[in-house]
Amino acid sequence: MEALSDVQLAFMRVLWTQPNASVGQVKRALASEGRPLASTTVATQLGRLEKKGLVTHEVEGRQYRYRATVSEHQVQQSALARLTTGLFGGDVTALVHHLLDHGEVGASELAEVKRLIEAKERGQ
Repeated sequence: MEALSDVQLAFMRVLWTQPNASVGQVKRALASEGRPLASTTVATQLGRLEKKGLVTHEVEGRQYRYRATVSEHQVQQSALARLTTGLFGGDVTALVHHLLDHGEVGASELAEVKRLIEAKERGQ
């Protein structure tokens, strides 16, 4: 899956939360997030996402109803794989080290990471 721009990701987030949305519904959702776009721009972007195989539509009366064909998890997984490979040469340890060393990780988040590591170790 190719990388999505911030705008394309915003469209996908709308469709993950509002499956079978019309152009008008997508337009209103994006506007409420501070992305006011013309209806023609919204329709064009949805068409581009459809050509990439990320979105499909059904005709309902005179309206197209759009829905995502990939899950948020699939997009996250693809983006993380590109990030890990591109910036860290596939080294997951380097990625995690960078996140812990340079990110703002609170005590509760660190405890959750420890819990996840322990669960993964028990599962292997």
